[in-house]
Amino acid sequence: MHAMFITVQRTPEGVRMIDQRRLPREETYLVFREPEEVAAAIRDMVVRGAPAIGVSAAFGLALGASAAAALPPDRFRERMEQLFQLFTDARPTAVNLFWAIDRVRETLDAGLAAGRDPGHIAAEIETLAQTVHDDDLDSCRAIGRFGAEVVPDRGTVLTHCNAGGLATAGYGTALGVIRGAVEAGKNVRVLADETRPFLQGARLTAWELMQDGIETVLITDSMAGSLMRRGEIDVVVVGSDRIAANGDIANKIGTYPVAVLARAHGIPFYVAAPLTTIDMSCPDGDRIPIEERDPSEVTSMFGVPVAPEGVGVMNPAFDVTPAEYIAGIITDKGLARPPYSESLAALFSR
Repeated sequence: MHAMFITVQRTPEGVRMIDQRRLPREETYLVFREPEEVAAAIRDMVVRGAPAIGVSAAFGLALGASAAAALPPDRFRERMEQLFQLFTDARPTAVNLFWAIDRVRETLDAGLAAGRDPGHIAAEIETLAQTVHDDDLDSCRAIGRFGAEVVPDRGTVLTHCNAGGLATAGYGTALGVIRGAVEAGKNVRVLADETRPFLQGARLTAWELMQDGIETVLITDSMAGSLMRRGEIDVVVVGSDRIAANGDIANKIGTYPVAVLARAHGIPFYVAAPLTTIDMSCPDGDRIPIEERDPSEVTSMFGVPVAPEGVGVMNPAFDVTPAEYIAGIITDKGLARPPYSESLAALFSR
């Protein structure tokens, strides 16, 4: 089982992405030939989801390095530093973005220190970017294998936002767990929160799971508690854009109340993410930067106004769920359990 589309890839023409803003009505692919266009695609939600953002940034930086390969070494470094800042400014919360930038910077620094010419370094960055992509696919499949055990056979899984192939290189974290359970022979039903205001659950998760023939039921964000009370949800699995060292997680806005409701109803709440999403330099969720997005995402839907003109708007893209609400964090290196300050650190030592 695999996602039946391509989220992001490097082609001879540039960086090719499925335009997630147009789903599910249109399956449209865009090709970006300039790194500035790739950064804008990240900022404007053509591509979203922490792992996919990291992969896209690596490809975008490789695109820029190849274009700058004819420059002398000092100008080449100057251009790359401009690109590092460009991608750093694209979106603030997804730690995979900064991880990918750091990987490319390390390759640049090592190449210049060794006296290699810009063309050689650009080729190394191209290889690195493809490795970031391929490693993400492998990581998500490992998450699926480790996470399959937490999904009961004939169980119903609630998920929030989209942490599937569209949010990664093509297999998924939370949806990778669901795919892993199906591959293990389990019969799984998924309830997908619509996920206001950008409707990642309604537009993306429902579309993606239906592509794979997995039974999917769409619900509004406000229905989860009632369905939990009726005994219709067995487990919650979500993704994350950044995990702090103590196990606090930042995920799409609305995740925190789902976790609180799950605790109140005795339902296990799991987070699925690769190690690249864990920020051991961030001690707790209070230190995670939360992106504030354009008010128009709340006041309109698909360009149609749904609120009075001039009304005040709050639009944080993410919220923080404290570690105390999380039954386990499913990673590509295994399942971490509380206390997370110990179990997450142990995963990095493997």
